Amino acid sequence: MNFDHRTVAAPTREVAGWIASLRHADLPQRTREVVRCAILDTLGCGVYGYNTPWANMLLGWARNGGSTAEATVWGDAAPSLRAADAALVNGTSAHAFELDDYHNAKLHPGAVVVPAAIAMAEKLDAGGEQLVTAIAAGYETMIRSSLALNPSAARLRGWHLTGVCGPFGAAAACASLMKLNAEQTAWALGLAGTQGAGTWAFNADGAMSKRLHAGKAAHSGVLAAELAALGFTGPTQIYEFEDGGVLKAFSDASDIAPLTRDLGRVWHLDSTSIKPYSCCGSAHSYIDAALQLRRKLGAPWDAARKVRVGLSKVVDVQCGFDYFPSSALNAQMSVRYAVAAALADGQVLPPQFDDRKLSDPALIALARSLELVSDPDLDKLYPAHFAGWVAAEHEGKWLRVDILDPSGSPAAPIDAQGITEKFRGINPQLPVDAIAGVALAIEKHSVRELLGLLVTLQKVKS
Repeated sequence: MNFDHRTVAAPTREVAGWIASLRHADLPQRTREVVRCAILDTLGCGVYGYNTPWANMLLGWARNGGSTAEATVWGDAAPSLRAADAALVNGTSAHAFELDDYHNAKLHPGAVVVPAAIAMAEKLDAGGEQLVTAIAAGYETMIRSSLALNPSAARLRGWHLTGVCGPFGAAAACASLMKLNAEQTAWALGLAGTQGAGTWAFNADGAMSKRLHAGKAAHSGVLAAELAALGFTGPTQIYEFEDGGVLKAFSDASDIAPLTRDLGRVWHLDSTSIKPYSCCGSAHSYIDAALQLRRKLGAPWDAARKVRVGLSKVVDVQCGFDYFPSSALNAQMSVRYAVAAALADGQVLPPQFDDRKLSDPALIALARSLELVSDPDLDKLYPAHFAGWVAAEHEGKWLRVDILDPSGSPAAPIDAQGITEKFRGINPQLPVDAIAGVALAIEKHSVRELLGLLVTLQKVKS
């Protein structure tokens, strides 16, 4: 790649120039592999999420708009929506049941970037190499945007970083596919940043709004890139401007350096985590620890046994609330419920979040009995490591399991075969091996071929 960082002064323009210059040949082999796996994992999450009530509501809303048929709702047989609306629906579906990937920058890149990129690639009939390049640009831009904000600081102000930073990632991916020049890409980033939003108020009552954040971010990115292509200008200092730049607006501890440091040389997207459990990624270390305790102490779990859970400040604020049964999301965000389900059931998958389980008196009692402990040592690790520990009393002593990095993280990765099996487990009605074969070699195939494999006649809306 011929892009010279030394010729660019402003950070926003530096990122824009990098996106506009990026080519498939610039991507390391490992990065290409991560992107292919991200495509497969996000599609699996999206097809599963298609049947959730919140995705159905959004799809009905989008179809009532009578949009141009540019892109496909994943699982449908043909294009039925314009690209931005397809990205909105598919992004919401991918994030619909807390199965989608996440990054320690405290966001979910797959559910934003992949739906936006696939919708735009389908509209343009772009090739697989272009799609992989665009997704890489989107992930990297989205993750670096969050790192520059200081994700823990922004989170503690109540921001959901998937919604705040997601439009940057979606816009970057679409700008890449549309082959926007550096100036147009800077406008697209500016238009994306001015649409960034999403707060954690959903945690008050387990509201559906969290499911919307990823889809809306994908929609905003498509809109930003399409407007920029028409000459609609956006602020070309969207990150760094003193009055209203996103770094100052969203965080009291932001630092512009991570946005551009080693850009094109260090790929933060390679550190994306794949979820083995159907709940908040910040709870995954606790599930790992609880499952280990269950194996060591035996099942069925003795509900009278005392259990302690160590939390960092951010996880305590985010997931340490008292558990009361309401919605599936309320349980998916609760470390109490996640640990209780792991101890009682030995798994934390979609069945643990059906209405019967959410209202199970024994599970509720176990969740409420857990003793949550603030641990300053975990504060020092988070969010570089989503660490946690669970301890259980046994024969007068405490047996404690510490987890530095959870299953599915780069330290304990889930490979392409594992992602394929995850896809099969949540979408058994689909030709999973054929889908995986195309997704994991997407450079040799078309987006439309991949989408055609997602169709099933047995879909039944809930």
